[in-house]
Amino acid sequence: MTAPAVPVLRLREVDVVRDGTPLLRSISLTVHQGEHWALLGSNGAGKSTLLSLAGALVHPTRGTVEVLGRTLGRVDLRELRSFVGHVDPRHPLRSPLRVRDVVLTGLTNTVEPVPRHRPTPDQRDRADRLLTTLGMGGKLDARWPTLSQGQRGRVLIARALMPLPRLLLLDEPATGLDLAAREQLLESLDTLRRDHPELATVLVTHHLEELPASTTHAMLLRTGECLASGAVDEVVTTDHITKCFDHPVHISRTDGRWAARALRPPYQGAGS
Repeated sequence: MTAPAVPVLRLREVDVVRDGTPLLRSISLTVHQGEHWALLGSNGAGKSTLLSLAGALVHPTRGTVEVLGRTLGRVDLRELRSFVGHVDPRHPLRSPLRVRDVVLTGLTNTVEPVPRHRPTPDQRDRADRLLTTLGMGGKLDARWPTLSQGQRGRVLIARALMPLPRLLLLDEPATGLDLAAREQLLESLDTLRRDHPELATVLVTHHLEELPASTTHAMLLRTGECLASGAVDEVVTTDHITKCFDHPVHISRTDGRWAARALRPPYQGAGS
């Protein structure tokens, strides 16, 4: 009998307290290979804190966090981070690197190229393939400062995928994008997930319109606590989202994408 696969990410009854203030309370989450999770909640709900645990950036105050089968507190965090792709739209690059070279810095997990590090031809080919998958194949030699914010976001996703991670973390990747750039980004994520079925992803947002259609699971956070967690169609509902954001809304889904519309009071609870 084949042993069950080890979860890509597992949190068990996790608390995070900073300066006496609880940021997360009793959070449990299990992410398996090929699952695509969304962390939803208003500002200050604890989404970014949870993502920092998943990225092995911080330790929990209480509870257990296992990333790729390794328990935080019993493993070298710096080594573990090299196996997790983390996409931060606030990437601090300042120099005018070419797009391909930005992606190749993902191999060394550095902002700038490492002196004397020479990517192999196979690695350069992989960078080109990832950029093509993400709709940036025509910009391989473009300079970083010339890119739009949406283009930069897609380049950073390719960069995060260079070390062949099993887990990809996306921290509000559509922040600041206009409508066209957002749609291009979400289409690229759907393509990426289809072409890499073994990859697991966790995406943070507080806008339902920023969820790719390929999202499979969701967790709703409110003031550091889990309000609902599980299959996306069971979690992203009118009742749950209304409670999560403390505002009456109606949730609809068309062609795989979600939308929220505010309801006029008085709100009558609905089950969908």
